[in-house]
Amino acid sequence: MTRNGGQLLVESLIALGAKKAFGVPGESYLAVLDALHDTPGRLDYVLCRNEGGAGFMAAAYGKLTGTPGICMVTRGPGATNASIGVHTAMQDSAPMILLVGQVGTDMKGREAFQEVDYKAVFGTMVKWAVEIDQIDRIPEILSRAWTMAVTGRPGPVVIALPEDMLTSLTEATPLTGPVEIVEPAPAAAAMEKMRGILAEAKQPVIFYGGCNWQGDSMARIQAFAEASDIPVVAVFRYQDQLDNNSPVFCGEAGVGMAPHVRRLVAEADVILAINTRFGENSTDGYTLLDVPQPKQRLIHVHGSDLEIGKIYRPELGIQAGPNAFAEALSALAPVTGDWAVWRAEGRAAYEAGFELPDLPSPVDMGKVCAHLREVLPRDMILTNGAGNFTVWSGRFFKFGPKARLLAPQSGAMGYGLPAAIAAKVAEPEKTVVCFAGDGDFQMNCTELATALQAGAQPIVLILNNGIYGTIRAHQERHYPERVSGTTMVSPDFAALARAYGFHGERVETTEDFPAAFDRALASKTGAVLDLNISPEALTPRVSLSQMRAAALAAKGSA
Repeated sequence: MTRNGGQLLVESLIALGAKKAFGVPGESYLAVLDALHDTPGRLDYVLCRNEGGAGFMAAAYGKLTGTPGICMVTRGPGATNASIGVHTAMQDSAPMILLVGQVGTDMKGREAFQEVDYKAVFGTMVKWAVEIDQIDRIPEILSRAWTMAVTGRPGPVVIALPEDMLTSLTEATPLTGPVEIVEPAPAAAAMEKMRGILAEAKQPVIFYGGCNWQGDSMARIQAFAEASDIPVVAVFRYQDQLDNNSPVFCGEAGVGMAPHVRRLVAEADVILAINTRFGENSTDGYTLLDVPQPKQRLIHVHGSDLEIGKIYRPELGIQAGPNAFAEALSALAPVTGDWAVWRAEGRAAYEAGFELPDLPSPVDMGKVCAHLREVLPRDMILTNGAGNFTVWSGRFFKFGPKARLLAPQSGAMGYGLPAAIAAKVAEPEKTVVCFAGDGDFQMNCTELATALQAGAQPIVLILNNGIYGTIRAHQERHYPERVSGTTMVSPDFAALARAYGFHGERVETTEDFPAAFDRALASKTGAVLDLNISPEALTPRVSLSQMRAAALAAKGSA
């Protein structure tokens, strides 16, 4: 059978298991769009309003589902707009495939209209960047890209599609089925050695992360930790993967790290790190462990050999996928030691972190989160972008085994709303709540139209304090009383939401929130609640004025 390259690509994507694609149309891949005309219900195209939003949606979809989020954009500006989603997928270790239109092969190297060298542009932020120059190789390259996206350390792949590769005809056969890849499993000798190191510990910690957990694998990690009474710490923005109600869960190692978490990691004598790369935020700027030789005895388990020893030399490195490792771990007898008080202190400090003073704000987010913890379903999905406001979704919820958090390790503003839309596309029956700052929301607020058109409308809480909070906090600490470029004038968010077909309302006081959120939950068209937050309530425990006063006092004593 003869088909064009666009049809060959789409049929192969369906065979691999792709069900959704996020994108903005472009003339450079019209043949792909034409092929998608015949695939509703099998491979649906979610029409986005900006390639940056589409990239975020694909990255979030990959993080949520563990299968590659597919993003389709046109050449040049389309690709560079989408790059923020690609970078986020890389830092999140989330599987993603970006399909980018390209100039025809007969025009390459002439700086043709919107021509970009994608290998050069994306080379440092993807696992693989490739350009197809033979139409018959579309199935081969797509299969390799899918495999690379989900194996080892999952991440993004970019495929450039010259226009003539999509419009030319071929008799090449599309892919006929999904790829089944068995994770590398740990050797029995390595597991016994690991158990021996743990048994010699005085203050052990389990450190976990990553989005490629499957089935009951994390429950197996939790069962071993509970049987051994070892405290467990999540890396930055992966606290949703283990049941936070477990007595061994002690919090998240991330931005603004809680003192007890810093102490658990820094004072541990043995760290079992599972499925995590050692990022800056989870190591407090690479200070909690010495580079390259930690004082702690380090056992690093990862599916990619490139991550083991990349920054820290482990005493024992085990190349194994997280699910294969969890299965092997469940077969081991638990370890015992004199660390019950160590674990209990970590858990008690985590629990105490939910206790907050009244905040100096018309809407008190401490009380808002307390209410949400009572009313949100156990399978909730929370999302956020970047800013000081993310402390609320990240630190003041206990994620049970069915709850999820989609938040960018890259610290990218504007991720929260597209991620919430992707979550509703993937899991339409679930309650999805996006936490957004007023600046964060405006990065991608036009994607409300995407949500409306796709019927994927989440609840959005805008913490509206009229400032870029994170940057203002840094200003107050380093340049007190010299505010510059961080005060914001915003539109009427409730009216904007209604214009996009959402339920929208302004919430002026804490007392008004429960009823407003009930209306949001009842809305069939999603909701945007504009919360009246004082800039004074910049963090849960330190006000803006207190930051300024402390900085001035330090400056005066210097």
